[in-house]
Amino acid sequence: MIPTLILFGAVLGRWWRVALLASAVGWPVLLVVTGAMSVRPALAGAAGLAVLNTGAGVLIYQGILRGGRKLRRARASRKRT
Repeated sequence: MIPTLILFGAVLGRWWRVALLASAVGWPVLLVVTGAMSVRPALAGAAGLAVLNTGAGVLIYQGILRGGRKLRRARASRKRT
């Protein structure tokens, strides 16, 4: 499920706070509802790992966004000179 959370972070990377909060709450709820895990202290660890994986996706999105902006600025400054 790691790729799912990374994809979730990459898709919602623009709204990174919402994505991280949704993964911190949503992933443990999904695990409990589906019966994959019961409510116990290990669920906090699962929530932490969900946030880390979603954060990786957010970083991918933000990196692409910032790289694209930097490239656009570089091209625009070349055209002006």
